[in-house]
Amino acid sequence: MSEILDVIVIGGGLVGSSAAWRLAARGRSVVQLEQFGPGHKHGASHGTSRIYRQAYDNHLYTGLAADALPLWRELEATTDIGFLELTGAVDHGLPQAVQSKAQILLGAGIKGEILTPAEASARWPGLRFDTTVLHHPDAGRLHADRAVTALKAGAVFAGAEVRHDVRVLALARASYGVDVVTDGGTLAARQVVIAAGAWTEDLIADSGLGSEIVLPTLRTTQEQPAHFAPLDPGVEWPSFVHHTGAQLETAGIYGLGSEGGIKIGEHATGPVVTPQTRDYTPDSAGEQRLVEYAESWLPGVDSTRVESITCLYTSTPDSNFVVDRVGAVTVAAGFSGHGFKFGPALGELVSDLVDGTTLAPEVFRLGER
Repeated sequence: MSEILDVIVIGGGLVGSSAAWRLAARGRSVVQLEQFGPGHKHGASHGTSRIYRQAYDNHLYTGLAADALPLWRELEATTDIGFLELTGAVDHGLPQAVQSKAQILLGAGIKGEILTPAEASARWPGLRFDTTVLHHPDAGRLHADRAVTALKAGAVFAGAEVRHDVRVLALARASYGVDVVTDGGTLAARQVVIAAGAWTEDLIADSGLGSEIVLPTLRTTQEQPAHFAPLDPGVEWPSFVHHTGAQLETAGIYGLGSEGGIKIGEHATGPVVTPQTRDYTPDSAGEQRLVEYAESWLPGVDSTRVESITCLYTSTPDSNFVVDRVGAVTVAAGFSGHGFKFGPALGELVSDLVDGTTLAPEVFRLGER
């Protein structure tokens, strides 16, 4: 029999790589398996930009985001790869949506301030603001590709083995834990972490584990943010979320600066797809909606210079994550749209579940929603 590993992590994106890093840092023998090559663009973790922020409507997510910040900084120091820039972030729009986040930040002892639209525009002339504005300085943006590269490097530095181009076909229960059947042979482990994004449901179904591991409905969509050219590259841009319901009547918008320009996008409005049926082609109607938003709300960009991209979202019905354990299998899924900022904190939670030192938060537990 081959060596029995402590943990096999399935998935090479944000959460799988975070879990591999944190598990290896605890001294576990870890192998991480990714079906595609390094830097692929088939999932949800690629690209140059993701928002990092701590402003949420509940203490769980605000606490996780705050816990992630020192871990992100530790990873940068360990790997000498920079990927996190604190530019500050703003929420604006419907006053109730903005003020609820301000109250959570205040209760957590996190810096934040309420500004008028005129005050905010004076600081960030590239944006036009709606009714009420919350600014929190300990926020900004993550370079997604570099962050995932750093997570894998951190995992290897801590003793993990990262294997690309290995497709997992199925899992099978074993007396010692789990057999992981791949296209290159079978690996044995005491525990397995499934962090396979849009492929999670199929892997569990193909393994015959659906009666034991009851997932909430996972909805995979092809989303299409767009980059706009800034009129003045020297102007500072915070990360921002524009909440619908006041002067904005369309879908809410998120945005941030990036290497490709000023990135904006709608949240979870794309067509339902599977990883096999997505076509990587931006929808012209969706792009036009973003152009119209830029014309109205982003005076600091050239709305005629737009480049759309696509990515996969895999979400639960209530937008809460799935991070829970059944026996020797821990499942981490449903992070798309707002999960990236939490990466290493989610890796810590997964590691605690693997170690058996915690229970999953109630809203993260497996089961129908």
